[in-house]
Amino acid sequence: MMNKIFDIKSQKGVTMIEYALIAALVAVVAIAALTAVGTKLTAIFTQISTTI
Repeated sequence: MMNKIFDIKSQKGVTMIEYALIAALVAVVAIAALTAVGTKLTAIFTQISTTI
């Protein structure tokens, strides 16, 4: 009986860790993408401002 209770708690903990890792991966990818887009936007606005 106690083993079943500990097994359920263990699985919930593992699932929570998996979701945390997925969230961290999504955050890293989002930061990398936004950094790349931000750099390109800066270059475009710089070009526009020098043209004006």
